[in-house]
Amino acid sequence: MTLTLHYHPLSSFCQKVLMALYENDTPFERQLVDLSNADHRDAFLKLWPIGKFPVLSDAARNWMVPESSIIIEYLQDHYPGPVRLTPTNPDLARQTRMRDRFFDNYVNVPMQKIVTDRLRPEEKRDTIGVDQARAQLKTALDLIEFDWQARQNKFAMGDTLTMADCAAAPALYYANLVSPFAATHPHVTRYFDRLMHRPSFARVVAEAEPYRKLFPTG
Repeated sequence: MTLTLHYHPLSSFCQKVLMALYENDTPFERQLVDLSNADHRDAFLKLWPIGKFPVLSDAARNWMVPESSIIIEYLQDHYPGPVRLTPTNPDLARQTRMRDRFFDNYVNVPMQKIVTDRLRPEEKRDTIGVDQARAQLKTALDLIEFDWQARQNKFAMGDTLTMADCAAAPALYYANLVSPFAATHPHVTRYFDRLMHRPSFARVVAEAEPYRKLFPTG
């Protein structure tokens, strides 16, 4: 097998790449990385010293690709499938990347701040940082709500699923767990429901289920 994904099923950024792989039925091998396991951690740090997953290894091209958005674009360039996740039109491609970065940086990152803080001992928790993260997450959801109200799209870039939706699905999934938005953001909720019913993301969610107990609930 040419492609190997180094990942963990519970990671939102890994789920983003998994969704892209499933959309195009791209063949790949899995290398689960448990960072609490010293052997796993040491092997992964040799591959990518930054220590963040996902990372894609391509044996055929002798190439290692970190970062979820870069992995998806790499797959688009070298292992394309029927679903084109980045538009060919440069303006639409730029807007897709902008929305992809929006979901990653302004939904996913503050959500992760809230979750990570729950894993800390109570005396080491960052209440100010969490309050700031919650405020940023609310602002991001408000902007998405306004955007959908104005555009009435099926997906982030129209009626076709793109890389931006692969970023949105896990980001909104976990954001809804830490800060439920159904009562306050109806357009976001309808978009999220469409993503939840997308077979590729439904598969991602099902595969993460055995690890759900690791997710801190409060």
